[in-house]
Amino acid sequence: MTEDSSGRAKGRRRKPQTTRRRAFTLVAWSVAGVVVLGGAGLGYVYVKFNGNLKSVDIDAALGDDRPADVDNGSMDILVLGSDSRSGANRQYGADDGGSARSDTAMIVHLYEGHKKATVVSIPRDTLVTRPSCTTPDGKTDPGGERQMFNESFTVGGPACAVKTVEKMSGIRMDHYLEVDFTGFKQIIDKLGGVEITTTKPIKDHASHLDLQAGDHRLNGEQALGLVRTRKSVGDGSDLGRIQLQQAFIKALIKQVKGIGVFDDPKKLLEVADTATKAITTDRKLGDVKSLTGFASGLSGIDAKDMHMITLPVGADAIDPNRVVPLEKESRQVWEALRRDLPVPASVTENSAGDKGSAGGIVKE
Repeated sequence: MTEDSSGRAKGRRRKPQTTRRRAFTLVAWSVAGVVVLGGAGLGYVYVKFNGNLKSVDIDAALGDDRPADVDNGSMDILVLGSDSRSGANRQYGADDGGSARSDTAMIVHLYEGHKKATVVSIPRDTLVTRPSCTTPDGKTDPGGERQMFNESFTVGGPACAVKTVEKMSGIRMDHYLEVDFTGFKQIIDKLGGVEITTTKPIKDHASHLDLQAGDHRLNGEQALGLVRTRKSVGDGSDLGRIQLQQAFIKALIKQVKGIGVFDDPKKLLEVADTATKAITTDRKLGDVKSLTGFASGLSGIDAKDMHMITLPVGADAIDPNRVVPLEKESRQVWEALRRDLPVPASVTENSAGDKGSAGGIVKE
């Protein structure tokens, strides 16, 4: 069986993508680095940027123990924000042995035609049944019930995170994208900051964010502080932080097309250089040509075309600091995405997520 330029086997999965305009919009803060690659179609930079990219071979790591590769024109991407405290990230807390966690996790479902998307945020404190995974030293972690979702990344890296998502959803992830604290900051700074409006003051000692109510242009450090803020918004839980992250993503996507980066070749190359150093992808997106084609094929998606929800969850009966998926509602979410259908509005009615005041603090 032959492969196309993206590394995907022909005749098995997604319908060909139409090349659209080079300005971009994707659906998660950690994909901000991919945004600029939609405009970086200059042949002479390929070698340099290829050397920047880091990739992981998810297919080889997981083998055949995966959901079916359904051919319906849709695409599913696992986007992770890593909170490693090693290297340049030490300023954000103690390094607990060098292990990173998935501080932010989003499943991005692109519908057939890639003009609309649903984004499902998974709270990091969600208790799930984690499958067995291979650890970085080659050993096997047996997994088990009542494991925190974000520990899958700590235990077995990207492959274990993808495996956990696939087991809980029954949906095969086509791609994987990851960015860490430092990479996120650098991307925002190279983009020239992000303009937001806050309806209330935010002062969070843990994230070092101090904003008055009003209009702001956030630099990278402030933007990182916003998406990390938890204790000073809403009920102080990770659910409120997810609402802030979703509002920030929409603000970022709305601005990417209008900040002038695509009209300034020097700035474009600087942003692309930073972005390709900041992200980790799956092997199929591990070269500039494939990544550029992937990004440009998504350029029709704008903030208004995205439906963003939190996985339906409720408080755990044993540990009030943890949440568990609502069985019926979560099943409805995954079934809708598997069938490439809109997620019913009713699935969030009884969920502890998508509620509270945190989402209204940042105006879209």
